[in-house]
Amino acid sequence: MHNTNDLSRALTALEQDNTLIAVIEMSLTSWLVGAMVPGVARHPLKKLDPDHHALLALLHRWRDEAVKAGRTISRIAVAFESGRDGFWLARWLRERGIEAYVIHAASVAVSREHRRAKTDRLDTELLKRAFLGWLRGERDHCKMAAIPTLAEEDGKRPTRERESLVAERSRIRNRMTSTLIRLGVRAFKPNLKKAPDRLAAVRTPEGQPIPPNTEAELRREMARLRIVSDQIKAIEQARLERLEQAPADPTHAMVRLLARVIGIGIEAADMLVHEILSRNLRDRRAVARYAGLTGSPDESGSKRREKGLARSGNARVRRGMIQLAWRFLKFQPNSALAEWYRQRTVEAPGTRKTMVVALARKLLIALWQFATLGVEPDGIALRAAA
Repeated sequence: MHNTNDLSRALTALEQDNTLIAVIEMSLTSWLVGAMVPGVARHPLKKLDPDHHALLALLHRWRDEAVKAGRTISRIAVAFESGRDGFWLARWLRERGIEAYVIHAASVAVSREHRRAKTDRLDTELLKRAFLGWLRGERDHCKMAAIPTLAEEDGKRPTRERESLVAERSRIRNRMTSTLIRLGVRAFKPNLKKAPDRLAAVRTPEGQPIPPNTEAELRREMARLRIVSDQIKAIEQARLERLEQAPADPTHAMVRLLARVIGIGIEAADMLVHEILSRNLRDRRAVARYAGLTGSPDESGSKRREKGLARSGNARVRRGMIQLAWRFLKFQPNSALAEWYRQRTVEAPGTRKTMVVALARKLLIALWQFATLGVEPDGIALRAAA
């Protein structure tokens, strides 16, 4: 029996004589639309401006051409690769009765020639071939991305914005520290709240004040640092307010549940829930695969080797889980997972970094079962329910 969440193949039988199949090669300035129209011998190809209304009119025009050729069109299926345009077009088309799919770009097979020809027209043909095989039900011909709702997409924004702001805060601090060290000043802390007031009194080892242009640069950097820090605090405060205002929301309930695990804070819990745990994933293998915590074997004939992590999944989840695995060992030393890790590394300390990835995979699956099924991992310590 097929699983309804299996996006590696279509679950609806394809009646090609009654189905208009179209693919879109999308760029910032234009869309190239190719199609297979029942009753029309040629495969039409049309270049459009990035206009969804023009695209819909084109699909309806091709449908009318098929009807004139004596065919009854009962289904219009459209696909395009995942990219900058995201999922809005797929949602818009679905609201108008058109099947829309988003193909994982990396799942489309291409020629491995050293200098293969690559044009939008050739890419459209590759997309068409991959999409047709998927519609026929051929397993792993290509893979489709799950299309989130607008609310689900919006729920990821605070965590991702905070991640960008934290990285920007580190860059600003590093730039200020480097600027001061270039002048021989090492004891001054430019990230402190009162640093702007004390900057004028700072002296170099030569007894000179900070040069005027450098001082102006540092003050601008300090102003930027205050803005970024305030924005990070605003995001964190808004998250706490949302959790308090709507505690019964399914995603908020997951966040509050995960935050009860000692060693997991609100930020990590929010990231895990919105990036992976709230998705309708098929099983534990799909969970590990989506996080990119599975291996990538290289086997051919007698050759057997492991190339390391596949890294084909969500990089945020992968980084977060590896960091969380190290923290889990510190805050949950009596858990079954921590004991499993110790047993496998006590006599082989050189494998600690390798085994922590395996621990991260097991921990992610355990948290997925905890958040979705309520199965509490063995031996973990929980905070009291709020």
